[in-house]
Amino acid sequence: MPTYITALASSVRTHYKTLDWKPDVLVASFHGLPQIYFDKGDPYHCHCAKTARLLREKLKLPETKFKLTFQSRFGPTKWLEPYTDKTVEALARGGTKKIAVITPGFVSDCVETLEEINLELRDTFADAGGNISPPYPASMKPTVR
Repeated sequence: MPTYITALASSVRTHYKTLDWKPDVLVASFHGLPQIYFDKGDPYHCHCAKTARLLREKLKLPETKFKLTFQSRFGPTKWLEPYTDKTVEALARGGTKKIAVITPGFVSDCVETLEEINLELRDTFADAGGNISPPYPASMKPTVR
C-alpha cells in the first residue's frame, strides 16, 4: 500500500474520532480537468480513481459510502465527472444527512479547499436538505486540511 494512501487513511480515521457524529458518505474531491485531456490519453483521471479506490479499500468503506468527484470547473467546456457540487447536492436530495469531504489531490489549503469546499459546497449541501447543524460546518474545515 503506498505510504500516501496510508497517511490519508490515518488522517481520515483521526478526524473521524474527533466527531460526535458519523458521516454517512465520504466524498473525495479532486481538482477537475477538461474532458478533452482525458480523451487524448492524459492519465490524471486514472490516477485520481486509483487513489480514491485504494483509500476506500484502506478505510474498508463500501462503494455506497464513498464517492470520487471532481471540482473547480469553469468555462463552457465539459470537465471530468462526476462533479463535486452536483454529487453533494444529489446526496442531500437523496436523503443523505451527513457527509465528510476530503481533497486528496491538494497538498495545502487554497481557494479550492477553503472557499469552494468549506463554504460553497456546504451551502449547496444544506440547500439540498443536508444537515449543517452548528458542529457540522466547523468539522469540515479540518477534514479538508
